[in-house]
Amino acid sequence: MSLPLRITVDDRDYTYTVLTRGINKQTESIKISLNEEEFTLVRNQNNAWLALEETIGDHPGLLQAIARNIALRYRL
Repeated sequence: MSLPLRITVDDRDYTYTVLTRGINKQTESIKISLNEEEFTLVRNQNNAWLALEETIGDHPGLLQAIARNIALRYRL
């Protein structure tokens, strides 16, 4: 498990942890922990990362912002 990472979305700070090890350009899914819930981010045909478990109660752009942050961090 990695160290907690921070992101600010709409002037609110969030902390998440990347649970997947060995992320590289061939990685098709990434598990993260956010607010003690696990989410799976998957890559679609357009190389965009989407959350599988996104629900109505989630912040609309939070999981997408985290996915973009991870993609930039690991150069996906």
